[in-house]
Amino acid sequence: MSLMLSSFVVLIAVAISDIIAKTVSHVSSTYINLVMGIILGIIPFTNHLILSFDDKIFMIFIIAPLLFFEGQATPALLVRKKINNILGTAVGLAAVSAIIVAIVVHQVFALAIPLALIVTAISTPTDATAFDSVIEGRTIQSGIRKSLKLESLFNDATGIILLQAAFLWLQTGQVAFEKNVLLFLFSAGGGIILGGILSLIVMAFRQFLVRSSVNVISSQTLIYLLTPFCIYFIAEEVGVSGIIAVVTAGLIHNSETTRSRFSSPRQMHLGLQLVNFSNSVLNSFVFVVLGLSLERIIFEQRRSIGISLRWLAIGVLVYVLLLIVRFIYGRFFISDRTNRSALLFALGGVHGTVTLAMTFSVLSNGVSRSLFNEIVLIETVVIILSMLIPTIVFKVILPLDADTLNKTTQLKILRNEMVIVGVQHVETMTLSNKVREIVIYDLRDQVQKNTLKAFFNQWRSVTTDKSTLTSIQSVEQRRALMQAFDEERNFLYDLAKNHMVNSEYIYDLFSEILLSESLVLDPQNQVI
Repeated sequence: MSLMLSSFVVLIAVAISDIIAKTVSHVSSTYINLVMGIILGIIPFTNHLILSFDDKIFMIFIIAPLLFFEGQATPALLVRKKINNILGTAVGLAAVSAIIVAIVVHQVFALAIPLALIVTAISTPTDATAFDSVIEGRTIQSGIRKSLKLESLFNDATGIILLQAAFLWLQTGQVAFEKNVLLFLFSAGGGIILGGILSLIVMAFRQFLVRSSVNVISSQTLIYLLTPFCIYFIAEEVGVSGIIAVVTAGLIHNSETTRSRFSSPRQMHLGLQLVNFSNSVLNSFVFVVLGLSLERIIFEQRRSIGISLRWLAIGVLVYVLLLIVRFIYGRFFISDRTNRSALLFALGGVHGTVTLAMTFSVLSNGVSRSLFNEIVLIETVVIILSMLIPTIVFKVILPLDADTLNKTTQLKILRNEMVIVGVQHVETMTLSNKVREIVIYDLRDQVQKNTLKAFFNQWRSVTTDKSTLTSIQSVEQRRALMQAFDEERNFLYDLAKNHMVNSEYIYDLFSEILLSESLVLDPQNQVI
Protein backbone atom coordinates (compact mmCIF):
# COMPACT_ATOMS: atom_id res chain seq x y z
CA MET A 1 0.00 0.00 0.00
CA SER A 2 2.88 2.37 0.86
CA LEU A 3 4.45 1.79 -2.56
CA MET A 4 1.15 2.56 -4.27
CA LEU A 5 0.70 5.72 -2.17
CA SER A 6 4.26 6.84 -2.91
CA SER A 7 3.76 6.29 -6.64
CA PHE A 8 0.43 8.12 -6.53
CA VAL A 9 1.96 11.19 -4.84
CA VAL A 10 4.87 11.30 -7.31
CA LEU A 11 2.53 10.89 -10.29
CA ILE A 12 0.39 13.80 -9.06
CA ALA A 13 3.60 15.85 -8.79
CA VAL A 14 4.52 14.78 -12.34
CA ALA A 15 1.15 15.97 -13.69
CA ILE A 16 1.43 19.33 -11.91
CA SER A 17 5.07 19.94 -12.89
CA ASP A 18 4.41 19.11 -16.55
CA ILE A 19 1.52 21.60 -16.61
CA ILE A 20 3.77 24.26 -15.05
CA ALA A 21 6.54 23.43 -17.55
CA LYS A 22 4.10 24.10 -20.40
CA THR A 23 3.60 27.66 -19.15
CA VAL A 24 7.34 28.29 -18.66
CA SER A 25 8.55 27.53 -22.18
CA HIS A 26 12.05 29.00 -21.73
CA VAL A 27 12.91 26.50 -18.96
CA SER A 28 13.37 22.79 -19.69
CA SER A 29 10.62 20.62 -18.22
CA THR A 30 13.33 18.48 -16.61
CA TYR A 31 14.32 21.31 -14.29
CA ILE A 32 10.69 21.93 -13.38
CA ASN A 33 10.42 18.21 -12.52
CA LEU A 34 13.57 18.47 -10.40
CA VAL A 35 12.24 21.50 -8.51
CA MET A 36 8.92 19.72 -7.95
CA GLY A 37 10.80 16.76 -6.46
CA ILE A 38 12.73 19.09 -4.16
CA ILE A 39 9.46 20.70 -3.04
CA LEU A 40 8.00 17.25 -2.26
CA GLY A 41 11.01 16.62 -0.04
CA ILE A 42 10.86 19.99 1.70
CA ILE A 43 7.17 19.68 2.64
CA PRO A 44 7.02 17.29 5.64
CA PHE A 45 3.57 15.93 4.75
CA THR A 46 4.43 14.85 1.18
CA ASN A 47 7.92 13.75 2.18
CA HIS A 48 6.41 11.42 4.78
CA LEU A 49 4.08 9.84 2.21
CA ILE A 50 6.90 8.79 -0.13
CA LEU A 51 9.04 5.74 0.61
CA SER A 52 12.83 5.82 0.73
CA PHE A 53 14.62 5.26 -2.58
CA ASP A 54 14.94 1.57 -3.51
CA ASP A 55 17.46 1.02 -6.31
CA LYS A 56 16.12 -2.44 -7.25
CA ILE A 57 12.50 -1.30 -7.59
CA PHE A 58 13.65 1.80 -9.44
CA MET A 59 15.70 -0.20 -11.94
CA ILE A 60 13.03 -2.77 -12.76
CA PHE A 61 9.93 -0.54 -12.82
CA ILE A 62 11.37 2.73 -14.19
CA ILE A 63 14.75 2.23 -15.89
CA ALA A 64 13.90 -1.10 -17.58
CA PRO A 65 10.84 0.16 -19.52
CA LEU A 66 12.57 3.47 -20.34
CA LEU A 67 15.57 1.68 -21.84
CA PHE A 68 13.25 -0.72 -23.67
CA PHE A 69 11.35 2.18 -25.24
CA GLU A 70 14.61 3.99 -26.07
CA GLY A 71 15.91 0.81 -27.70
CA GLN A 72 12.69 0.47 -29.66
CA ALA A 73 13.10 4.03 -30.95
CA THR A 74 16.58 3.13 -32.24
CA PRO A 75 16.84 1.31 -35.60
CA ALA A 76 18.75 -1.96 -35.25
CA LEU A 77 20.50 -1.16 -38.54
CA LEU A 78 21.92 2.00 -36.97
CA VAL A 79 23.35 -0.05 -34.10
CA ARG A 80 24.89 -2.49 -36.58
CA LYS A 81 26.50 0.35 -38.53
CA LYS A 82 27.74 2.10 -35.40
CA ILE A 83 28.90 -1.02 -33.53
CA ASN A 84 32.54 0.14 -33.43
CA ASN A 85 31.46 3.53 -32.14
CA ILE A 86 29.28 1.88 -29.47
CA LEU A 87 32.07 -0.43 -28.31
CA GLY A 88 34.42 2.54 -28.21
CA THR A 89 32.20 4.80 -26.12
CA ALA A 90 30.08 2.40 -24.08
CA VAL A 91 32.89 -0.03 -23.24
CA GLY A 92 36.32 1.42 -24.05
CA LEU A 93 35.73 5.03 -23.03
CA ALA A 94 33.67 4.05 -19.98
CA ALA A 95 36.29 1.60 -18.67
CA VAL A 96 39.35 3.74 -19.44
CA SER A 97 37.84 6.92 -18.00
CA ALA A 98 36.76 5.11 -14.81
CA ILE A 99 40.27 3.63 -14.32
CA ILE A 100 42.13 6.89 -15.06
CA VAL A 101 39.88 8.98 -12.82
CA ALA A 102 40.09 6.37 -10.04
CA ILE A 103 43.91 6.46 -10.12
CA VAL A 104 44.00 10.28 -10.00
CA VAL A 105 41.46 10.44 -7.15
CA HIS A 106 43.51 7.83 -5.29
CA GLN A 107 46.69 9.88 -5.72
CA VAL A 108 45.19 13.26 -4.85
CA PHE A 109 42.97 12.28 -1.91
CA ALA A 110 44.70 9.12 -0.69
CA LEU A 111 41.42 7.26 -1.20
CA ALA A 112 41.86 3.51 -1.46
CA ILE A 113 41.87 2.42 -5.10
CA PRO A 114 38.80 0.13 -4.76
CA LEU A 115 36.82 3.00 -3.17
CA ALA A 116 38.01 5.42 -5.84
CA LEU A 117 36.89 2.92 -8.50
CA ILE A 118 33.48 2.62 -6.83
CA VAL A 119 33.06 6.40 -7.05
CA THR A 120 34.14 6.59 -10.70
CA ALA A 121 32.23 3.48 -11.80
CA ILE A 122 29.02 5.03 -10.46
CA SER A 123 29.79 8.18 -12.46
CA THR A 124 30.32 6.23 -15.69
CA PRO A 125 26.72 5.81 -17.04
CA THR A 126 25.34 8.71 -19.05
CA ASP A 127 21.68 9.63 -19.44
CA ALA A 128 20.12 10.36 -22.84
CA THR A 129 17.01 11.91 -21.26
CA ALA A 130 19.08 14.25 -19.11
CA PHE A 131 21.09 15.20 -22.21
CA ASP A 132 17.88 16.04 -24.09
CA SER A 133 16.89 18.33 -21.23
CA VAL A 134 20.13 20.34 -21.25
CA ILE A 135 20.11 20.66 -25.06
CA GLU A 136 16.41 21.59 -25.33
CA GLY A 137 15.79 24.43 -27.76
CA ARG A 138 19.27 24.16 -29.30
CA THR A 139 20.64 22.45 -32.40
CA ILE A 140 23.58 20.04 -32.33
CA GLN A 141 25.18 17.90 -35.02
CA SER A 142 23.16 14.75 -35.62
CA GLY A 143 26.32 12.61 -35.53
CA ILE A 144 27.17 13.74 -32.00
CA ARG A 145 23.58 13.33 -30.86
CA LYS A 146 23.48 9.75 -32.20
CA SER A 147 26.82 8.90 -30.58
CA LEU A 148 25.65 10.18 -27.20
CA LYS A 149 22.33 8.34 -27.45
CA LEU A 150 23.92 5.02 -28.39
CA GLU A 151 26.53 5.45 -25.67
CA SER A 152 23.88 6.00 -23.00
CA LEU A 153 21.96 2.92 -24.14
CA PHE A 154 24.84 0.56 -23.50
CA ASN A 155 27.29 2.09 -21.02
CA ASP A 156 25.06 1.43 -18.00
CA ALA A 157 26.11 -2.21 -18.13
CA THR A 158 29.80 -1.24 -18.20
CA GLY A 159 29.36 0.95 -15.15
CA ILE A 160 27.55 -1.81 -13.25
CA ILE A 161 30.25 -4.39 -14.09
CA LEU A 162 32.99 -1.97 -13.01
CA LEU A 163 31.10 -1.35 -9.78
CA GLN A 164 30.84 -5.09 -9.12
CA ALA A 165 34.58 -5.44 -9.80
CA ALA A 166 35.32 -2.62 -7.34
CA PHE A 167 33.19 -4.28 -4.64
CA LEU A 168 34.98 -7.57 -5.22
CA TRP A 169 38.35 -5.81 -5.00
CA LEU A 170 37.31 -4.04 -1.78
CA GLN A 171 36.14 -7.27 -0.13
CA THR A 172 38.96 -9.59 -1.23
CA GLY A 173 41.83 -7.15 -1.68
CA GLN A 174 42.55 -8.62 -5.13
CA VAL A 175 42.06 -7.09 -8.56
CA ALA A 176 41.03 -10.36 -10.28
CA PHE A 177 41.42 -8.78 -13.72
CA GLU A 178 40.76 -11.94 -15.72
CA LYS A 179 37.74 -12.80 -13.61
CA ASN A 180 36.27 -9.34 -14.12
CA VAL A 181 36.83 -9.43 -17.87
CA LEU A 182 35.10 -12.81 -18.04
CA LEU A 183 32.32 -11.46 -15.83
CA PHE A 184 31.84 -8.52 -18.20
CA LEU A 185 31.76 -10.75 -21.27
CA PHE A 186 29.31 -13.13 -19.60
CA SER A 187 27.07 -10.32 -18.33
CA ALA A 188 27.00 -8.21 -21.49
CA GLY A 189 27.11 -11.09 -23.98
CA GLY A 190 24.59 -13.06 -21.96
CA GLY A 191 22.32 -10.02 -21.81
CA ILE A 192 22.43 -9.67 -25.60
CA ILE A 193 21.76 -13.37 -26.20
CA LEU A 194 19.05 -13.77 -23.56
CA GLY A 195 17.36 -10.48 -24.44
CA GLY A 196 17.42 -11.44 -28.12
CA ILE A 197 16.03 -14.94 -27.55
CA LEU A 198 13.27 -13.85 -25.16
CA SER A 199 12.19 -10.92 -27.31
CA LEU A 200 12.12 -13.11 -30.43
CA ILE A 201 9.90 -15.62 -28.60
CA VAL A 202 7.55 -12.85 -27.43
CA MET A 203 7.55 -11.25 -30.87
CA ALA A 204 6.82 -14.54 -32.64
CA PHE A 205 3.97 -15.28 -30.24
CA ARG A 206 2.44 -11.82 -30.68
CA GLN A 207 2.80 -11.97 -34.46
CA PHE A 208 1.13 -15.38 -34.48
CA LEU A 209 -1.77 -13.99 -32.48
CA VAL A 210 -2.19 -10.91 -34.65
CA ARG A 211 -2.49 -13.14 -37.73
CA SER A 212 -4.99 -15.50 -36.13
CA SER A 213 -8.67 -15.37 -35.29
CA VAL A 214 -8.00 -15.26 -31.52
CA ASN A 215 -6.18 -11.93 -31.50
CA VAL A 216 -7.31 -9.67 -28.63
CA ILE A 217 -5.95 -6.13 -28.65
CA SER A 218 -6.07 -5.73 -24.87
CA SER A 219 -4.14 -8.97 -24.33
CA GLN A 220 -1.61 -8.10 -27.03
CA THR A 221 -1.02 -4.68 -25.52
CA LEU A 222 -0.67 -6.13 -22.02
CA ILE A 223 1.91 -8.67 -23.23
CA TYR A 224 3.83 -5.88 -24.95
CA LEU A 225 3.87 -3.59 -21.90
CA LEU A 226 4.97 -6.42 -19.59
CA THR A 227 7.83 -7.46 -21.91
CA PRO A 228 10.59 -5.17 -20.50
CA PHE A 229 9.76 -6.05 -16.88
CA CYS A 230 9.78 -9.80 -17.54
CA ILE A 231 12.99 -9.74 -19.61
CA TYR A 232 14.84 -7.58 -17.08
CA PHE A 233 13.73 -9.77 -14.16
CA ILE A 234 14.66 -13.04 -15.92
CA ALA A 235 18.04 -11.67 -17.02
CA GLU A 236 18.93 -10.50 -13.52
CA GLU A 237 17.86 -13.84 -12.05
CA VAL A 238 20.05 -15.69 -14.56
CA GLY A 239 22.97 -13.41 -13.67
CA VAL A 240 23.38 -11.48 -16.92
CA SER A 241 22.85 -7.78 -17.58
CA GLY A 242 19.16 -6.92 -17.39
CA ILE A 243 19.91 -3.51 -18.88
CA ILE A 244 21.57 -4.94 -21.99
CA ALA A 245 18.77 -7.51 -22.26
CA VAL A 246 15.97 -4.92 -22.35
CA VAL A 247 17.89 -2.66 -24.75
CA THR A 248 18.41 -5.64 -27.09
CA ALA A 249 14.71 -6.48 -26.81
CA GLY A 250 13.82 -2.89 -27.69
CA LEU A 251 16.03 -2.98 -30.79
CA ILE A 252 14.38 -6.19 -31.99
CA HIS A 253 10.92 -4.73 -31.42
CA ASN A 254 11.87 -1.68 -33.52
CA SER A 255 12.27 -3.90 -36.58
CA GLU A 256 9.00 -5.66 -35.74
CA THR A 257 7.09 -2.38 -35.59
CA THR A 258 8.25 -1.18 -39.00
CA ARG A 259 7.06 -4.33 -40.76
CA SER A 260 3.78 -5.10 -39.00
CA ARG A 261 2.17 -1.70 -38.47
CA PHE A 262 -0.77 -2.36 -40.81
CA SER A 263 -1.60 -5.90 -39.69
CA SER A 264 -3.75 -4.51 -36.87
CA PRO A 265 -3.90 -0.70 -37.12
CA ARG A 266 -5.96 -0.19 -33.96
CA GLN A 267 -3.55 -2.29 -31.94
CA MET A 268 -0.52 -0.54 -33.42
CA HIS A 269 -1.96 2.91 -32.81
CA LEU A 270 -2.86 2.05 -29.23
CA GLY A 271 0.63 0.64 -28.64
CA LEU A 272 2.36 3.72 -30.02
CA GLN A 273 0.19 6.04 -27.95
CA LEU A 274 0.90 4.03 -24.81
CA VAL A 275 4.65 4.11 -25.51
CA ASN A 276 4.58 7.89 -25.99
CA PHE A 277 2.49 8.33 -22.86
CA SER A 278 4.66 5.98 -20.78
CA ASN A 279 7.86 7.59 -22.02
CA SER A 280 6.65 11.05 -21.11
CA VAL A 281 5.39 10.05 -17.66
CA LEU A 282 8.41 7.89 -16.78
CA ASN A 283 10.90 10.57 -17.87
CA SER A 284 9.16 13.15 -15.71
CA PHE A 285 8.80 10.59 -12.89
CA VAL A 286 12.56 9.96 -12.99
CA PHE A 287 13.47 13.60 -12.47
CA VAL A 288 10.87 14.22 -9.78
CA VAL A 289 12.38 11.26 -7.91
CA LEU A 290 15.87 12.61 -8.59
CA GLY A 291 14.93 16.01 -7.16
CA LEU A 292 13.33 14.39 -4.12
CA SER A 293 16.36 12.16 -3.55
CA LEU A 294 18.82 15.04 -3.87
CA GLU A 295 16.83 17.08 -1.34
CA ARG A 296 16.77 14.16 1.10
CA ILE A 297 20.49 13.52 0.62
CA ILE A 298 21.42 17.15 1.30
CA PHE A 299 19.04 17.37 4.27
CA GLU A 300 20.29 14.14 5.85
CA GLN A 301 23.93 15.13 5.34
CA ARG A 302 23.52 18.78 6.35
CA ARG A 303 25.66 18.33 9.48
CA SER A 304 28.56 16.58 7.78
CA ILE A 305 28.42 18.83 4.72
CA GLY A 306 30.09 21.74 6.50
CA ILE A 307 32.51 19.71 8.63
CA SER A 308 34.64 18.59 5.70
CA LEU A 309 34.46 19.67 2.09
CA ARG A 310 36.44 16.68 0.82
CA TRP A 311 33.26 15.27 -0.79
CA LEU A 312 32.85 18.51 -2.77
CA ALA A 313 36.46 18.51 -3.94
CA ILE A 314 36.29 14.85 -4.99
CA GLY A 315 32.98 15.40 -6.82
CA VAL A 316 34.36 18.40 -8.74
CA LEU A 317 37.59 16.55 -9.57
CA VAL A 318 35.72 13.45 -10.79
CA TYR A 319 33.50 15.50 -13.08
CA VAL A 320 36.37 17.62 -14.45
CA LEU A 321 38.53 14.54 -15.12
CA LEU A 322 35.65 12.72 -16.84
CA LEU A 323 35.14 15.84 -18.95
CA ILE A 324 38.83 15.91 -19.93
CA VAL A 325 38.94 12.21 -20.85
CA ARG A 326 35.75 12.55 -22.89
CA PHE A 327 37.17 15.61 -24.66
CA ILE A 328 40.37 13.74 -25.59
CA TYR A 329 38.33 10.77 -26.85
CA GLY A 330 36.05 13.07 -28.85
CA ARG A 331 39.03 14.90 -30.34
CA PHE A 332 40.38 11.71 -31.91
CA PHE A 333 37.41 9.39 -32.42
CA ILE A 334 34.13 11.34 -32.72
CA SER A 335 32.58 13.06 -35.76
CA ASP A 336 34.87 15.57 -37.51
CA ARG A 337 37.47 15.43 -34.71
CA THR A 338 37.47 19.20 -34.10
CA ASN A 339 37.80 20.90 -30.73
CA ARG A 340 34.17 22.05 -30.95
CA SER A 341 32.83 18.55 -31.61
CA ALA A 342 35.02 17.13 -28.84
CA LEU A 343 33.71 19.76 -26.42
CA LEU A 344 30.10 19.01 -27.34
CA PHE A 345 30.70 15.28 -26.90
CA ALA A 346 32.41 15.83 -23.55
CA LEU A 347 29.65 18.06 -22.18
CA GLY A 348 26.99 15.71 -23.59
CA GLY A 349 27.97 13.03 -21.08
CA VAL A 350 25.23 14.03 -18.64
CA HIS A 351 24.66 11.83 -15.58
CA GLY A 352 21.29 11.16 -14.02
CA THR A 353 19.05 8.41 -12.80
CA VAL A 354 21.17 5.29 -13.33
CA THR A 355 24.01 7.01 -11.45
CA LEU A 356 21.57 7.69 -8.63
CA ALA A 357 20.33 4.07 -8.60
CA MET A 358 23.90 2.73 -8.55
CA THR A 359 24.76 5.10 -5.71
CA PHE A 360 22.04 3.68 -3.49
CA SER A 361 23.10 0.13 -4.31
CA VAL A 362 26.40 0.75 -2.50
CA LEU A 363 24.89 0.42 0.98
CA SER A 364 23.79 -3.17 0.32
CA ASN A 365 27.32 -4.23 -0.68
CA GLY A 366 29.13 -4.02 2.64
CA VAL A 367 30.16 -0.34 2.59
CA SER A 368 29.98 1.46 5.94
CA ARG A 369 27.29 4.07 6.54
CA SER A 370 29.77 6.96 6.85
CA LEU A 371 31.49 6.01 3.61
CA PHE A 372 28.13 5.57 1.89
CA ASN A 373 27.15 9.10 3.00
CA GLU A 374 30.33 10.53 1.46
CA ILE A 375 29.79 8.62 -1.80
CA VAL A 376 26.22 9.92 -1.97
CA LEU A 377 27.42 13.52 -1.62
CA ILE A 378 30.16 13.01 -4.23
CA GLU A 379 27.73 11.59 -6.78
CA THR A 380 25.26 14.37 -6.04
CA VAL A 381 27.94 16.89 -7.02
CA VAL A 382 28.71 14.94 -10.21
CA ILE A 383 25.03 14.77 -11.22
CA ILE A 384 24.37 18.47 -10.55
CA LEU A 385 27.54 19.66 -12.33
CA SER A 386 26.92 17.38 -15.33
CA MET A 387 23.49 18.98 -15.82
CA LEU A 388 24.22 22.56 -14.82
CA ILE A 389 27.46 23.24 -16.74
CA PRO A 390 26.25 21.92 -20.15
CA THR A 391 23.00 23.87 -19.78
CA ILE A 392 24.98 27.11 -19.39
CA VAL A 393 27.64 26.36 -22.01
CA PHE A 394 25.18 25.07 -24.64
CA LYS A 395 23.18 28.29 -24.37
CA VAL A 396 26.34 30.18 -25.29
CA ILE A 397 27.89 28.02 -28.02
CA LEU A 398 24.91 26.36 -29.71
CA PRO A 399 22.43 28.14 -32.00
CA LEU A 400 18.73 28.18 -31.27
CA ASP A 401 16.65 25.51 -32.96
CA ALA A 402 14.51 27.81 -35.10
CA ASP A 403 12.26 24.99 -36.34
CA THR A 404 11.36 23.94 -32.81
CA LEU A 405 10.81 27.52 -31.68
CA ASN A 406 8.61 28.39 -34.66
CA LYS A 407 6.74 25.12 -34.91
CA THR A 408 4.05 25.89 -32.32
CA THR A 409 3.30 29.30 -33.84
CA GLN A 410 3.28 28.00 -37.40
CA LEU A 411 1.02 25.08 -36.53
CA LYS A 412 -1.41 27.42 -34.78
CA ILE A 413 -1.62 29.68 -37.84
CA LEU A 414 -2.05 26.76 -40.24
CA ARG A 415 -4.62 25.08 -38.03
CA ASN A 416 -6.69 28.28 -37.88
CA GLU A 417 -6.59 28.69 -41.68
CA MET A 418 -7.45 25.02 -42.15
CA VAL A 419 -10.50 25.22 -39.87
CA ILE A 420 -11.71 28.41 -41.55
CA VAL A 421 -11.74 26.52 -44.85
CA GLY A 422 -13.72 23.68 -43.28
CA VAL A 423 -16.26 26.00 -41.64
CA GLN A 424 -16.74 27.99 -44.86
CA HIS A 425 -17.51 24.79 -46.73
CA VAL A 426 -20.08 23.71 -44.12
CA GLU A 427 -21.80 27.10 -44.38
CA THR A 428 -22.36 26.49 -48.11
CA MET A 429 -23.93 23.07 -47.54
CA THR A 430 -27.66 22.39 -47.37
CA LEU A 431 -28.09 21.41 -43.70
CA SER A 432 -30.64 21.90 -40.96
CA ASN A 433 -29.74 24.73 -38.58
CA LYS A 434 -29.27 22.30 -35.68
CA VAL A 435 -26.84 20.11 -37.60
CA ARG A 436 -24.94 23.10 -38.99
CA GLU A 437 -24.53 24.57 -35.49
CA ILE A 438 -23.21 21.28 -34.06
CA VAL A 439 -20.82 20.65 -36.97
CA ILE A 440 -19.38 24.18 -36.84
CA TYR A 441 -18.96 23.84 -33.08
CA ASP A 442 -17.05 20.57 -33.61
CA LEU A 443 -14.80 22.12 -36.27
CA ARG A 444 -14.05 25.17 -34.10
CA ASP A 445 -13.01 22.78 -31.36
CA GLN A 446 -10.01 21.84 -33.52
CA VAL A 447 -8.51 25.23 -32.63
CA GLN A 448 -10.08 25.57 -29.18
CA LYS A 449 -12.14 28.54 -30.39
CA ASN A 450 -15.19 27.51 -28.38
CA THR A 451 -15.45 29.23 -25.03
CA LEU A 452 -16.04 27.41 -21.74
CA LYS A 453 -19.54 28.92 -21.71
CA ALA A 454 -20.23 27.50 -25.18
CA PHE A 455 -18.99 24.09 -24.05
CA PHE A 456 -21.33 24.02 -21.06
CA ASN A 457 -24.23 25.13 -23.27
CA GLN A 458 -23.51 22.20 -25.59
CA TRP A 459 -23.04 19.85 -22.65
CA ARG A 460 -26.33 20.93 -21.07
CA SER A 461 -28.24 20.56 -24.32
CA VAL A 462 -26.89 17.03 -24.84
CA THR A 463 -27.55 16.08 -21.24
CA THR A 464 -31.15 17.36 -21.36
CA ASP A 465 -31.94 15.84 -24.79
CA LYS A 466 -32.48 19.29 -26.32
CA SER A 467 -30.04 18.65 -29.15
CA THR A 468 -30.71 14.97 -29.74
CA LEU A 469 -30.47 14.30 -33.46
CA THR A 470 -32.72 12.04 -35.44
CA SER A 471 -31.08 9.14 -37.29
CA ILE A 472 -31.26 11.13 -40.54
CA GLN A 473 -29.70 14.18 -38.89
CA SER A 474 -26.91 11.99 -37.43
CA VAL A 475 -26.05 10.74 -40.91
CA GLU A 476 -26.23 14.34 -42.15
CA GLN A 477 -23.86 15.45 -39.39
CA ARG A 478 -21.39 12.66 -40.13
CA ARG A 479 -21.34 13.45 -43.85
CA ALA A 480 -20.93 17.18 -43.19
CA LEU A 481 -17.92 16.52 -40.95
CA MET A 482 -16.40 14.16 -43.53
CA GLN A 483 -16.73 16.78 -46.27
CA ALA A 484 -15.29 19.48 -44.01
CA PHE A 485 -12.32 17.27 -43.19
CA ASP A 486 -11.84 16.63 -46.91
CA GLU A 487 -11.70 20.38 -47.55
CA GLU A 488 -9.17 20.82 -44.74
CA ARG A 489 -6.98 18.08 -46.17
CA ASN A 490 -7.20 19.56 -49.68
CA PHE A 491 -6.12 22.91 -48.28
CA LEU A 492 -3.07 21.32 -46.64
CA TYR A 493 -2.30 19.26 -49.74
CA ASP A 494 -2.20 22.40 -51.90
CA LEU A 495 0.23 24.03 -49.47
CA ALA A 496 2.47 20.96 -49.53
CA LYS A 497 2.29 20.60 -53.32
CA ASN A 498 3.39 24.20 -53.79
CA HIS A 499 6.15 23.84 -51.16
CA MET A 500 4.74 26.74 -49.19
CA VAL A 501 5.05 25.12 -45.74
CA ASN A 502 7.41 22.70 -43.98
CA SER A 503 6.20 19.16 -44.79
CA GLU A 504 6.54 18.15 -41.14
CA TYR A 505 3.87 20.69 -40.19
CA ILE A 506 1.56 19.36 -42.90
CA TYR A 507 2.00 15.78 -41.66
CA ASP A 508 1.21 16.85 -38.09
CA LEU A 509 -2.04 18.52 -39.09
CA PHE A 510 -2.96 15.78 -41.54
CA SER A 511 -2.66 13.19 -38.79
CA GLU A 512 -4.85 15.31 -36.50
CA ILE A 513 -7.57 15.42 -39.14
CA LEU A 514 -7.36 11.66 -39.70
CA LEU A 515 -7.64 11.02 -35.97
CA SER A 516 -10.64 13.34 -35.76
CA GLU A 517 -12.24 11.56 -38.70
CA SER A 518 -11.69 8.19 -37.04
CA LEU A 519 -13.82 9.42 -34.14
CA VAL A 520 -16.61 10.02 -36.66
CA LEU A 521 -16.25 6.88 -38.79
CA ASP A 522 -14.61 4.11 -36.74
CA PRO A 523 -17.35 2.04 -35.06
CA GLN A 524 -15.02 1.16 -32.16
CA ASN A 525 -13.93 4.76 -31.57
CA GLN A 526 -17.09 6.58 -32.52
CA VAL A 527 -18.38 9.13 -30.02
CA ILE A 528 -21.30 10.55 -32.01
